[in-house]
Amino acid sequence: MRPVATTRSTAGLPTGLLAVWWVVASEIVIFGGLLSSYIMYRLSHDAWAGQAANTNTWIGAFNTLVLLTSSLFAVLGHQAAEKGDGKKAARFLYYTIGGAATFVTVKALEWNMEISHGFTITASTFWSFYYTAAGIHALHVIAGAIIMAIVARDAAKGLELHRVELIGIYWHFVDIVWIFLFPLLYIAK
Repeated sequence: MRPVATTRSTAGLPTGLLAVWWVVASEIVIFGGLLSSYIMYRLSHDAWAGQAANTNTWIGAFNTLVLLTSSLFAVLGHQAAEKGDGKKAARFLYYTIGGAATFVTVKALEWNMEISHGFTITASTFWSFYYTAAGIHALHVIAGAIIMAIVARDAAKGLELHRVELIGIYWHFVDIVWIFLFPLLYIAK
């Protein structure tokens, strides 16, 4: 018997899919406001270029590659789930989780290095924005990895394979946010 959430539909969409899109829409409001504030403040404060010069572009680029690769694994997991291969879908989701763990580990090492050089959240407004935006994003990466682990566990048993697509949508949103954060925090100096 299929759960009610997969059999009901609203506006022609399964309720689970609609719920994920509502979550993504609300997250767009959060990140959109934060990034809009950052851009407006940055445009009126030339000193930020000097402060942004202290971010490590290579670390940011590496983490971008990690997240994009993890998104590829999420897509491959979805393809496997569509074919009914739960074990393969789970394996790709675990690879995606590995990408999340790598991203967060690199981010922690990067922050440790920056903080040790005096670039703390209270050092300047730039660093406040930097740690807030990157920190909220990192929390989303961690949350996504936890949910993905639950989905992968069920997928490995051949259960709830439709959830692989749902967590994939969320994961792609997390990656898209980073695609905006990377140039704003690391490249625009």
